Amino acid sequence: MEQKWPQQVWLVRHGQSAGNVARDAATAAKELLIDIAERDVDVPLSELGMRQADALAQWFAALPPGQQPNVVLYSPYLRARATAQAVLQCLGPEDMLAVVADERLREKEFGVTDRLTSLGISRKYPELAEQRKHVGKFYFRPPGGESWCDVILRLRSVLDTITREYRRERVLIIGHQVIVNCFRYLFERMDEETILAIDRAADVPNCGVTSYQFDPQAGKRGKLMLELENFVAPLKESGTPVTDKPDLPSAPKP
Repeated sequence: MEQKWPQQVWLVRHGQSAGNVARDAATAAKELLIDIAERDVDVPLSELGMRQADALAQWFAALPPGQQPNVVLYSPYLRARATAQAVLQCLGPEDMLAVVADERLREKEFGVTDRLTSLGISRKYPELAEQRKHVGKFYFRPPGGESWCDVILRLRSVLDTITREYRRERVLIIGHQVIVNCFRYLFERMDEETILAIDRAADVPNCGVTSYQFDPQAGKRGKLMLELENFVAPLKESGTPVTDKPDLPSAPKP
């Protein structure tokens, strides 16, 4: 029976971004708006985020050659692209089967709530805040933005690409917090309640690693099995601080 899935998949959230830092400052000061000038797509890594990306890259480089990624897919957003570039500099892009910036891996689009703190959302759009609380983040779609279901829909298309083009390969995916969680929803065949419980329990750490190994004995035709979950040892071993702040904007968890 031909193997459908890659042999290994790693899901990684980008390193700490300047947006994460600005969000913390705005929340602490009880501001309505997060003070950052760039478009979300252009928000760079912070200095700490660059250190986190380097620590992650060194961890991947220390793996045996036959266990390192040979396919790298990443969000085109600057913070994810810079994280991917750090890894590629250590592994060598010339040794990769594929290196692809895929817009389907972009951050969830926040629409009219972009750059607003949770206080800003409740003050400026009280009816939206109430609707979101009632509907829950899985299905709530802010005007001009996306729900988690919208993100999952585009990630299903990514899975089609992966199973078509990268079966038996070792695939590293670098994206955002919602991207990691929505892939987990798909890989682990979760329901709304399960993935939102995971989301409430803890944010995805910057440069944390969640990985899956293909098990030919699992299921009827083999499937990807969870191996590591929000693994941050690469950061801790290098003495790099671990951060797990949500991406922009700040919004209360249900």
